[in-house]
Amino acid sequence: MKADFLTQIVLPFSLFIIMFGMGLALKLSDFLRVFKQPKAISIGIVCQMVMLPLMACLIIVLFGLTAELAVGLLILALCPGGATSNMISYLSRGDVALSISLTALVSLITPFSIPIVTAVAMAFLMENSQQFSIPILKTILQLIVITIVPVAIGMIIHKKFPVFSAKTQKPIKIFSIVFLFVIIAGLVAKNWEDMAGFFVQTGFASFSLNVICLTAGYLIAKSMRLEKAQSISISIEVGIQNGTLALVVAGTLIGNPVMTIPAVTYSLLMFITGGIFGWLVNRNN
Repeated sequence: MKADFLTQIVLPFSLFIIMFGMGLALKLSDFLRVFKQPKAISIGIVCQMVMLPLMACLIIVLFGLTAELAVGLLILALCPGGATSNMISYLSRGDVALSISLTALVSLITPFSIPIVTAVAMAFLMENSQQFSIPILKTILQLIVITIVPVAIGMIIHKKFPVFSAKTQKPIKIFSIVFLFVIIAGLVAKNWEDMAGFFVQTGFASFSLNVICLTAGYLIAKSMRLEKAQSISISIEVGIQNGTLALVVAGTLIGNPVMTIPAVTYSLLMFITGGIFGWLVNRNN
């Protein structure tokens, strides 16, 4: 993925605004309600930390990915949640407080799980294992800046200026949808020459991981008798991985461009499948 103005400036800024819009629709009682129902959080964490990596391993075997692509897909599966999943959960009428809480909790685990599991995978799949480390503090601070800070600002404004908050929510929702298409179009345009090759190599594997985990997350949550909004959020948290973090781990920390290919294809597909999923689960409303 080429680093440019779109991915370095426009995308983070748009996500900040979107998360601010989420905060405008939240109250402190939303978070208190979530922590009074630990069942949903427990199911979400188990699905993210256990089911996701196992599903990635199954897909790696089924599609016969090469060693570097296999490690890249596993890295992607180890980076669940993020600002994008919070955004899609918001647009899909999920339990946003649950989505943000899961993102925050898992973000405390993944800085430790990603290096350990990836190192083991590289030692097993590749001839020359590489040592690397995750900048834990930097990762946590980035997550706080992109998600917690704008949501907190939005919640404060919601409490102080409820009328303004109500009027602002709809324009920001429209902004969110428009920017989804702008970001997708921009990423495709910037990497147009490489897109065909990327999708040939990992397109079906990335698509399978995305769709299977979205579906499994929703069905597991429903089978455990969770509310529809909670089931939607758990499904999205499980099915929408943090492609940006996967790109940083594979491309920056490890420095292997081949390992970034699954994250590149997945990052484009997840917006489309996430949008379709949100429409399907809410089509009767």
